[in-house]
Amino acid sequence: MRAALWLLALFGVAVAAALFAGNNQGTITLYWPPYRIDLSLNMVVLLLVSGFVTVYAALRALAALLELPHQARRWRVQQKERAMHSAMLDALTHMLAGRFLRSRKAALAALGQEEALTAAGETVPHGHHLRALAHMVAAESSHALQDRGNRDTHLQHALEQAPARGTAHEQELREGVQMRAARWTLDDRDA
Repeated sequence: MRAALWLLALFGVAVAAALFAGNNQGTITLYWPPYRIDLSLNMVVLLLVSGFVTVYAALRALAALLELPHQARRWRVQQKERAMHSAMLDALTHMLAGRFLRSRKAALAALGQEEALTAAGETVPHGHHLRALAHMVAAESSHALQDRGNRDTHLQHALEQAPARGTAHEQELREGVQMRAARWTLDDRDA
C-alpha cells in the first residue's frame, strides 16, 4: 500500500513538473556590465534547487566531518568501559571456577581500567559500585589464597566505596561487604 501511494505521489510530481515546465515562456535576464545573460525560468528554478541541495549536502558533510573527533573519543571511551566490564566478568568467572590468583588479577585489571577512565576525565555512571565489587572479588580471592593483608586492604577499599549513609543500594552493598567480612573472620576463627 505504501509503495502504491509513493507511485501516485511520483506521478503527481511528474504531472505538476510537466505542466509548469512544459509551456513556460518566461525568461530571466541578468545584467553584469558589459554582459547580458538570458536564462529561462525553468533553468533558474533548476539552478536554485540544485544550488540549495549542493549547499545543504556540503553543510551536512562539514558537520559530519567536525563531529568525527567527538565520535572517535566516545568510541574509545566505550571500548575502555567494555574492557573494564569484561575484566570484571572474568574476575567473577575465575573466582567461581576456583582460579583465585587469576580472579584477583582480573579484578585489579578492572580497577585499573576504571581508574584510567576517571583519570581521563570520564565518569562511569556506576563507578562506586564497580570499584566496591572489584575490591570485594579481589578480597575474596585473597582470602581463598590466605593472603590476609591483601584481603584486609581490599576490604577497607570496598568499605570506602560503599558509604554507610548512602543510597539504599549503597547501604545494601555495604551490608554485603560487612557480611563477607564476618564470614572471613569466622573462617579465621577470630571472634
